[in-house]
Amino acid sequence: MNAADLRLPVDVPSTALFTDRYELTMLQAALRSGTADRRSVFEVFTRRLPEGRRYGVVAGTGRVLDAVENFRFDSGVLDFLASRKIVDEPTLAWLADYRFRGDIWGYPEGEVYFPGSPILRVEGTFAEAVLLETVILSILNHDSAVAAAASRMAVAAGGRPLIEMGARRTHELAAVAAARAAYVGGFASTSDLAAGFRYSIPTVGTSAHAFTLLHDSERDAFTAQVDSLGGNTTLLVDTYDVAEAVRTAVEIAGPELGAVRIDSGDLLLLAHRVRQQLDDLGATKTRIVVTSDLDEYAIASLAAAPVDAYGVGTQLVTGSGHPTCSMVYKLVARADGPGPDAPLRPVAKKSMGGKTSIGGRKWAARRPDADGVAEAEVVGTGPVPAELADHQLIVELVRGGEVVAREPLDAVRDRHAAARAGLPLSATQLSRGEPVLPTEYL
Repeated sequence: MNAADLRLPVDVPSTALFTDRYELTMLQAALRSGTADRRSVFEVFTRRLPEGRRYGVVAGTGRVLDAVENFRFDSGVLDFLASRKIVDEPTLAWLADYRFRGDIWGYPEGEVYFPGSPILRVEGTFAEAVLLETVILSILNHDSAVAAAASRMAVAAGGRPLIEMGARRTHELAAVAAARAAYVGGFASTSDLAAGFRYSIPTVGTSAHAFTLLHDSERDAFTAQVDSLGGNTTLLVDTYDVAEAVRTAVEIAGPELGAVRIDSGDLLLLAHRVRQQLDDLGATKTRIVVTSDLDEYAIASLAAAPVDAYGVGTQLVTGSGHPTCSMVYKLVARADGPGPDAPLRPVAKKSMGGKTSIGGRKWAARRPDADGVAEAEVVGTGPVPAELADHQLIVELVRGGEVVAREPLDAVRDRHAAARAGLPLSATQLSRGEPVLPTEYL
């Protein structure tokens, strides 16, 4: 059984309309002018990191591969385009047979990136590649923003588990993607069952304040929960009086109570008081989970507190103040005529206001210092220097329209942890600063 069998809105049969209208009007004009079949190279990059961030995180690549495979103009989609007169009949006929048959290369998911990094490279005819711009940017900008926030929170947590619980703070489909991106960035679990089903992310959850308020007393609520879920459950102890709730929780579940959760108040003070009370009651192994509008700074402030896990919602799914990465999708090279072997010429936009780009099909490598720590992100368009040959970052993702690089999400998560560990130590500082690596162009 899969998501489609359950009719869950997590698999989309066609991604073709996850695009801006001007992609199709450009296609129509290119078909008419005879330039649609020109071999082209588009690249995804960002000109800057969000203010104060020291590195970015590539996330959503796996979802991009799914989106490319599902980019199909079925009869319903074509009828919509025709009825609204969005494109003409020859363009509709061309779209009916659309399949992306080009190549895609990029940074492997979970890798870190910096300003100018060629995060994704899409190669094919202009017609087939230009249509993918919006859906690719939509996925990468959202997922990478959440993953970057998650990564910073994971650093702040210092190895303590993080629970993603932001589904109620964003669009229902974005919540599934956010849970996936958070897992890539270092979160251990999610409260969102659709994410657990779709991506096999561990799911957790026990009860809310409403369950306590439903019962005639807190004791009745705790008893009902323990009877149903067992003594290893997590009891929410801040509905009324925290100290009394902790005492009642241990009386009902015994010293083997799994955990207590604190969702309000002075978390630093309460965590210390609750830890002391649990220890005095013999519940020395009972864990303390804290929630309540946490971000990386709040998590860091609790580093010295006896907290065992953090639950994070709003700040995570909104990128902790930076809900997008400002990635762009730009044509960097194109042929002068049709044919797969036509030579490419670099092209680039020239403009005022910091929106210039660098033309040419690029490679990227991360140069290490003598101790093996990364010291620069090197991006070039010519031959790769011999000393950087073993440090290249771009991998093949799609060949001739066929996905060749699907991988388990746990492998992506492990890659991110390794990539972050290979950066200078200052990358883990939460204080505002410049990118931890400079980008050098060759």
